[in-house]
Amino acid sequence: MSARLEINLRKIHHNAHVLVERLAVYGITVTGITKSTLGSPAIAEVFLSAGVCMLGDSRIENIERMRKANVSAPMSLIRSPMLSQIERIVQFADTSFNTELETIKALSTAAKAVGKTHGIVLMVELGDLREGIMPCNLESMVRAISGLPNIEFKGIGANLACRNGVSPDARNMAELSELANSIDATFGFVMSIVSGGNSANLEWVFSASGSGRVNNLRLGESILLGRNPLNRKPIANLHTNAFKLVGEVIEFKVKPSLPWGEIAQAAFGKPSSLHNHGDISQVLLAIGEQDTDIEGLTPPFDFKILGASSDHIILKAKESNQSVGDEIAFEMNYSALLRSMTSPFVNKVIQG
Repeated sequence: MSARLEINLRKIHHNAHVLVERLAVYGITVTGITKSTLGSPAIAEVFLSAGVCMLGDSRIENIERMRKANVSAPMSLIRSPMLSQIERIVQFADTSFNTELETIKALSTAAKAVGKTHGIVLMVELGDLREGIMPCNLESMVRAISGLPNIEFKGIGANLACRNGVSPDARNMAELSELANSIDATFGFVMSIVSGGNSANLEWVFSASGSGRVNNLRLGESILLGRNPLNRKPIANLHTNAFKLVGEVIEFKVKPSLPWGEIAQAAFGKPSSLHNHGDISQVLLAIGEQDTDIEGLTPPFDFKILGASSDHIILKAKESNQSVGDEIAFEMNYSALLRSMTSPFVNKVIQG
């Protein structure tokens, strides 16, 4: 069997349910983010059964996949729309997160053409310097889209900790609440969504005396892997091993630890083995950089990852009892999960 990703739905359901219940105490609902699962309908259904109120994905292709699998839930496109995909976005997504007036006008035109109303969440820049309208320009943007046909302004949102690692905290979350209050007061309504951010916001929520206007978080990594993205530490009472990547041993030999010959660049740049530890028990697995992020894998305690190439992982084994055909399972971080789900060479095995 080729490399496979074992997916434990029971553990994912547990994680999602625990977080939904904990956040409900703060008046916060959960949007389940499906992008790292390639829009898996099975995982989407688990999210919904655990109590998430909406599904979110960065790729319209994933949203389309879930729609065609008859996943019934409100769905948001959480990456700013591409003009080249406007018609598909209006067709398959109920809401999209936006920062550009030109794009929202195009969504309005496309929605009007098919008789739909499309929801808009305006993303605000709070310091991480990825997507977002500068706060001083938010009011003028709301005013500009308020008269567009077939467009419904749903609220505002922010994203932190993705590009530069800026942490959600009392200051920037208070700024988001103040912006929501200001917009509501200026335009005479109460926006329905104030999307505070992603899994990196959990530490702020659980340590804060109140969440202000924030009433929704977009959770992916915390549900799927049970970890806090700010430090990758496990979150209390959550499973961290709902996903396991399994590779097959295709070679096991005793070899020197130090290469010989003239050293140049390796397939992925810097050579991986330039330290002399004598002869070692070396294991070769049929999985590599094309399938996952090697740096995001955690091997069993009796193995050490020495390096990788496109199609191989090279391990050092503490014991000399491996055989060709054996399997070795790894725990994964978010990057490794994302790439393994995307690889067509990794079989996805759903487990109850």
